[in-house]
Amino acid sequence: MGRERIRVLTLIDTLRSAGGAERIAATTTAGLDPTRFERWICATRPTKGPLVDSMREAGVRVVALERKSSLDLRAWWSLVRLLRRERIDVLHAHGHSSNAWGVLVGRLARVPVIVCHEHTWSYSGDRLRMLVDRELIARGSDAFVAVSREDRRRMHELEGIEEARTRLVANGIPPLPPGDPKRVRGELEAGTDAVVVGAVTVLRPQKALHVLIEAVSLLRPRDAEVILAIAGSGPDYPRLRSLAGPSVRFLGNRSDVPDVLAAYDVAALSSDFEGSPLGVMEYMAAERAIVATRVGGVPDLIEDGVHGLLVPPRDPTALAAAIDTLVDDAALRRRLGAAAGVRQRAEFTIETTVRRLESLYEELLERKRGRS
Repeated sequence: MGRERIRVLTLIDTLRSAGGAERIAATTTAGLDPTRFERWICATRPTKGPLVDSMREAGVRVVALERKSSLDLRAWWSLVRLLRRERIDVLHAHGHSSNAWGVLVGRLARVPVIVCHEHTWSYSGDRLRMLVDRELIARGSDAFVAVSREDRRRMHELEGIEEARTRLVANGIPPLPPGDPKRVRGELEAGTDAVVVGAVTVLRPQKALHVLIEAVSLLRPRDAEVILAIAGSGPDYPRLRSLAGPSVRFLGNRSDVPDVLAAYDVAALSSDFEGSPLGVMEYMAAERAIVATRVGGVPDLIEDGVHGLLVPPRDPTALAAAIDTLVDDAALRRRLGAAAGVRQRAEFTIETTVRRLESLYEELLERKRGRS
């Protein structure tokens, strides 16, 4: 008789958005080897959309708790019953709220292995969150996953979490189809001599897009037109729109990201903090010349001067200087973009991330079974 498959349930707040945590939770669950793993995903809040559809198409069993608040105990109790009934072996939670509830619910249901996954936060002095991370999530889980070396360092040094309780599993992305720039550049009214600086991101304060807008306004006058294109939506849109000059174009949410990236000459990230940003990996996969802030796990992806240019956060002058360098040097743009593409395909693929998680599940479960 063959070995019984390991039952894994992924826990996430919602699958409605296309944020990094949601995408990683979905793509890694779908990527688990179905001959070795029985795959479940549970979104605790009302949820529908492309990520849910893709999960079902991949053969993943989708559960929606439909909880109305964090203290919706009826919804959480239904998850306890599910975990017990289906004899889930591994509960893998993503994000702070799901991590905390995952530990509580998982232990109540006597799930053998609980993995918690931190995708990023600012480590800005929130003492309550640090306490929950250290005393509940880290102590109550079998592994607390960080997505970058910097996040793992901050877990140890700032939060006081024991090193043995943490694991590093870098993010990865699926292959990016080739893009065609013509239609998007036409939409941007970018002529053949224009240089397009762009971002694909969620428009929220963490991304500090106002710094990118200011940096582009500081660029030296030149014959070639420089256009800043921002694809995505989010709560910061009204403020950013009020700051934007005539060279800034907002593209909204896009289903044609490969084409958008192909239309960019320079791809920019201006964030205040990041974990292991999927957007930068997509820039790399598209072989764009990258300018990014030196925050979180970005230096794990980009070696300054080799795969892109790194600048300090919240420094529009430094960001403008780096963009200026790339606007003026097409050969440098091509060299950095090509090197970034090679590195992404070698080190930051979704297959690599999934294999690491599979090994982690098996290791932790074997350890638990050995103790019983």
